[in-house]
Amino acid sequence: MKLTGSKRLTQLGSAIFSEVADWKREVMNQGVDVIDLGIGSPDLPPSERIIDAITEAVRNPGLYGYPSSEGSLEFRTAVAKWYRHRFGVELDPATEILTLMGSQDGLAHLALSLCDPGDAAIVPDPGYPIYSASLVLAGVEPYLLPLRVSNDYLPDLSEIPNDVAAKAKFILLNYPSNPLSAVADRSFFERLVAYARKHELLIVHDLAYSEMAFDGYRPMSILEIEGAKEVAVEFHSLSKSFNMAGCRIAFLTGNESAVKALKTLKSNIDYGVFQAVQAAGIAALEEDMENDHSVAEVYQSRRDVFLAELAKAGWHIRPPKATMFIWAPVPKGWTSRQISREMLYHAGVVVIPGDAFGAEGEGFVRIALVQSEERLLEAARRIGDWFRSIE
Repeated sequence: MKLTGSKRLTQLGSAIFSEVADWKREVMNQGVDVIDLGIGSPDLPPSERIIDAITEAVRNPGLYGYPSSEGSLEFRTAVAKWYRHRFGVELDPATEILTLMGSQDGLAHLALSLCDPGDAAIVPDPGYPIYSASLVLAGVEPYLLPLRVSNDYLPDLSEIPNDVAAKAKFILLNYPSNPLSAVADRSFFERLVAYARKHELLIVHDLAYSEMAFDGYRPMSILEIEGAKEVAVEFHSLSKSFNMAGCRIAFLTGNESAVKALKTLKSNIDYGVFQAVQAAGIAALEEDMENDHSVAEVYQSRRDVFLAELAKAGWHIRPPKATMFIWAPVPKGWTSRQISREMLYHAGVVVIPGDAFGAEGEGFVRIALVQSEERLLEAARRIGDWFRSIE
């Protein structure tokens, strides 16, 4: 018997990521010291307090039974306190918060819990790949909302056809944005909430990068907008903000009905997050509330060092206000994929072609600031030397 997998598998993700992995493997096999600025996985460990919390918890023999699929009340209460501290938003831990095994877990399953096959949803282009992949899994028709530099990567809501808005169950957006590193202000979120009310749409906001902002900028939660909980949910993750990517812990907040729908689905799929990991999550949130702990300073310094060195080679890139990514326009005469491949083969630096995130990403590459300043300087110098060699 020959199994080839379902047709859905052929529609998931982007083949570009596999291509880049193949390129990297080939270059490394040639003995090249590759600097990987591709995947946005934090290179730093959690704080000592977080490590101590998880170490103590894993020694507790009482935590090895099945956890609750919705997360412990203690963790959800800590989330509610943190949202109040950070955003001034009041949440009910019992009905408006759901613990997740990473935000990708929730993003992958939300459409399955809210939509039926044949429904539609509005997702950004460029956008994080799971946004569109989740619709494939649920049999939902995507409407790709173009995000362009001419509008500071904010969508023009007036350009969404009325029949699309009428058919769509939700609109998904992400500010600060991966891959764009774009940000949105209060006035945009106010317009978005008004639009959702008008068209009876759920807003799904991915806020994974709220704690990675620079130059005094402080991203807001959409739930700060009056009445937003009636039309919006928000994903948040401890992966980037607290260097806990491998722990797989995140949460969904907001609209009670949407939270309940995902909670019902998840209760039939898994048993939730290991309680020791939830203990570490509580420690992370409590430490942040006590000390305003932030990884932002590290990434701001990396951003500045890296972009200054690239500028010496003539590659001038607008500094982002947030996230761990640089969304860089490629020089004239190159496609995203061409320059990414050549940069790896001739400079030993991995970046991701912009079209991996959607057709609107052509003409850009995404660079992740996930190496030390020393390695980022080395990467920028290699890129600069390669640029000069092809002039």
